[in-house]
Amino acid sequence: MHKQAIFAAGLLTISVTACGSAEKPEVVEQIVVREPGSAEVVAPEAPTPSAGALDLVALGEDAFQTCTGCHSVAPDGRSAAGPNLYGVIGRKAGSLAGYSYSDAFAASEVVWDEASLDGFLADPTGYIPGSEMMAGAVPDEQAREAIIAYLSAQSDNASGQ
Repeated sequence: MHKQAIFAAGLLTISVTACGSAEKPEVVEQIVVREPGSAEVVAPEAPTPSAGALDLVALGEDAFQTCTGCHSVAPDGRSAAGPNLYGVIGRKAGSLAGYSYSDAFAASEVVWDEASLDGFLADPTGYIPGSEMMAGAVPDEQAREAIIAYLSAQSDNASGQ
């Protein structure tokens, strides 16, 4: 019986040692891009959001979800705590019929475009002193860019932006 135990232990040792001991080398795939007529190797660049790797409007729709408690973007959507933002690009601030704006908005000469929306979303009360936008600023520049792209696409004359 002693020989069987030694044999079983030896067999177990061999099995455990063989199991996982053959390490496979890590495989790394490499892509090399060469300019025509050049011996220099140029590494490919990773795609960036500005290179079209991501759909900015879809990102904006996601980012805008935090705004839907106060704003609608539906063509016939109602205004809530904030005005309906459908077709906001090109609209004069404080001019949507049927919404009661603060005095600051009513007196504003701002016409909404990408730059003015960016400034307002970055600092609402700094951009239009007296603004009553309760949610506050959108500090993330990329989130603002995405929200603005989404709002730009929400109008009767949106051109696939």
